[in-house]
Amino acid sequence: MPSRYLDFSREAWARLRANTPLTLSEADLQELQGINERVSLEEVEAIYLPLSRLLNLHVAATQMLHKATDTFLGSLPQPAPYVIGIAGSVAVGKSTFARILKALLSRWPAHPRVDLVTTDGFLLPNRELERRGLLERKGFPESYDVRRLIQFMADVKGNRGAVHAPVYSHQAYDIVPGEFQVVDRPDIVIVEGLNVLQTGDTTRPATERPRDGGRPRVFVSDFFDFSIYIDADEQDIERWYIERFLALRGTVFRDPRSYFHRYASLSDDDAVETARTIWRTINGVNLRENISPTRERARLVLEKASDHSIQRVRLRRL
Repeated sequence: MPSRYLDFSREAWARLRANTPLTLSEADLQELQGINERVSLEEVEAIYLPLSRLLNLHVAATQMLHKATDTFLGSLPQPAPYVIGIAGSVAVGKSTFARILKALLSRWPAHPRVDLVTTDGFLLPNRELERRGLLERKGFPESYDVRRLIQFMADVKGNRGAVHAPVYSHQAYDIVPGEFQVVDRPDIVIVEGLNVLQTGDTTRPATERPRDGGRPRVFVSDFFDFSIYIDADEQDIERWYIERFLALRGTVFRDPRSYFHRYASLSDDDAVETARTIWRTINGVNLRENISPTRERARLVLEKASDHSIQRVRLRRL
């Protein structure tokens, strides 16, 4: 059976960069990286620049399709943001990847306004999670205000002016009351989150109607023009999670205002055991049950090696 994906080695993918210029400096890259992940300029050149070129071509083609539709309908141009979804496990490097991609895309002349939104802001507040008995399942699909997230995506894609996204504080481990990120008709919106490719029951098509004859269900991914899944071996992700936990123990967790301040005084052995327990009872379970099953829904799958470098790229055929 033929594969739905075109398969590229790191070297073959890097050649697709063509003449795309490198617009990031080493200093730029340092500011964009996460606490426990280092991305080299060579990685940017080999992986990110070909992807930036591909997305630039897709954005231009999509804009032309919108213009053709407007011409057919005899209506005024109604440009809509090009929406890119990025999915993958906790600690796999989604946030760093998204920030670097945003920086590169914003340097293309045709679409300088690029916004990055994380779905963390659409988590239910802790008090609501506690009321529902879901605080230990934060990050699982049921811990999000899905209706609010869907409405946000519909407003963004509908080009309805300034749209507000809630803000999440990793230090407080909760939604920040009264604080919002404003998304006001950008050229591109990147949406990054654990479960952004999920359709609830992945065995049913998104267009299938409920048994009660009601309206078809709508999913976050229905608003995406392009989707990316960042993949890695689970053992590597677990190790990265533990390493990040140890790094945070010596930095962010030391702040008395941090929700995780109680972990700052753990010994090395206790910290490793605590992180491993959190991974195996929460994050690993979420990965296997909810996140990994959505991988084949992505247009592009980036497979990481144990050193965080991307060694294989799979591009879904149109």
